[in-house]
Amino acid sequence: MTDKQIKTDSGIPVRRVYDENSLRKDTLPEEPGKFPYLRGIYADMYRERLWTMRQYSGFGSGEETNNRFKFLLSAGQTGLSLAFDLPTQTGRDSDDPQSEGEVGRTGVAISSLKDMVTCFDGIPMEKVSTSMTINSTASTLLSLYISVADLQGFSPGNLRGTTQNDIMKEYIARNTYIYPPKPSLRIIGDTIEYCSMHVPQWYPVSISGYHMREAGCTAIQELAFTFANAIEYISTCVDRGIKVDDFAQRLSFFFCCTMEFCEEIAKFRAARKIYAKIMKDIFHAKNEKSLHLRFHVQTSGESLTAQQVDNNIARVTTQALAAVLGGCQSLHTNSRDEALGLPTEDSVKVALRTQQIIANETGVTKTVDPMGGSYYIESLTQSMEEEVEKYLKKIDRMGGALAAVEKGFFQDEIRQNAYRLKQEIDSTERIIVGVNKFQDRKDVEPKISVLDSKIEIRQVARLKDFKKNRDIIKFNAAISRLQKAADDPDENLMPHIINAVKSNVTLGEISSTFKEVFGLYEPEISF
Repeated sequence: MTDKQIKTDSGIPVRRVYDENSLRKDTLPEEPGKFPYLRGIYADMYRERLWTMRQYSGFGSGEETNNRFKFLLSAGQTGLSLAFDLPTQTGRDSDDPQSEGEVGRTGVAISSLKDMVTCFDGIPMEKVSTSMTINSTASTLLSLYISVADLQGFSPGNLRGTTQNDIMKEYIARNTYIYPPKPSLRIIGDTIEYCSMHVPQWYPVSISGYHMREAGCTAIQELAFTFANAIEYISTCVDRGIKVDDFAQRLSFFFCCTMEFCEEIAKFRAARKIYAKIMKDIFHAKNEKSLHLRFHVQTSGESLTAQQVDNNIARVTTQALAAVLGGCQSLHTNSRDEALGLPTEDSVKVALRTQQIIANETGVTKTVDPMGGSYYIESLTQSMEEEVEKYLKKIDRMGGALAAVEKGFFQDEIRQNAYRLKQEIDSTERIIVGVNKFQDRKDVEPKISVLDSKIEIRQVARLKDFKKNRDIIKFNAAISRLQKAADDPDENLMPHIINAVKSNVTLGEISSTFKEVFGLYEPEISF
């Protein structure tokens, strides 16, 4: 019997059946909790502690987001995950003319210390872990978070959470950059250095493959591009004289989980091994914890369909199970109606309950790496490792991730694969249930969330009042100190940003100050 030409989403050939002859004998799975951590970074994994259930949320103003946070915590969520609107992501205040129509739409509008205070009103910040999906303005949002903790009476040393703070993937796939790459890398290095000394339980960067995967890259490319970016960030810190073991334990990662179930499990298993080898062989980390790949997973928003939205519950469940079987430390499950708009509370609860059912009813948490030893999974894991290493060598020959971004290499690779996926869907070679096969003539849309149209009006009015009533002398002094620090490449910017937000300087004003010093990034466009 001959094998049909079947491949995974990443192009790995799939045999009809797998046996012991499918595997390289030198790469059989090791014990979990031991180098190179293929089977898990902890010996007992979920037998000892479940992953953090962290539903991504944030919309409208600080008040609306605060209400959603309290709803999720009451439903059993174990960590907060904060989404920001586009003006906040791109360094514009809510009252900026270019913010019109976008305030509070894709996430919460945070322009000032007052906004952040409202967002976390009544939430004990020393007891929750908060993840903030923010990049170009991550240093400012972290400074606001630290300042709110100070107002609540909590030491920054007790704060737990993550700032995404991954600017490289913005140039590659997402485009919410502000400054050119080199000053942006400087700000990230400043944040990592500051947190290592003053906010030791915080993850100052979450190196993200998620957005590149959602843009169209394969699972292999997701790992390769993410680790290439990680090498760039770690090198930035090492080059400024920070010892790798002083900060590596607070690096985290963020991956996507899509529908190719077995390949996704293999991807997460291979990722741990690849990263451990990078940290040991390239950066010569000595501390065992510096070799640990700690990662958050979000199920694929791009895979959700506006047609037959209830089908998305099955998609999210499948993806979430793969993430758990792959050994994630934190997980967000998308809501069924996200292809239509912001999720309703009912849909958010179903998404959270999906995680809780996997954790408490399926039994997959009773043993470590339950898919380990599967001939197919092990073969995919080995293939994934080999292909990722080929990409990393190619990127290294280009001069590293920054050089590859500037040459447009990552961007071209993603575009080519995204085009291939679109062709497969259009030709029905790739079946999307309810979209290009098994369609319903009458597809009833569920109730969707509708934002209050006056949210933007109220937010802008509050911000104008905030600016009108602040101490202008203190404000001007903070701006002057911030600009002077930005002009000095050897000065860490974080203390000056914290001083600025405490002096009631807004996010947009901080960003404008940096623009004057660093300039704006204008990508080259070829036709």
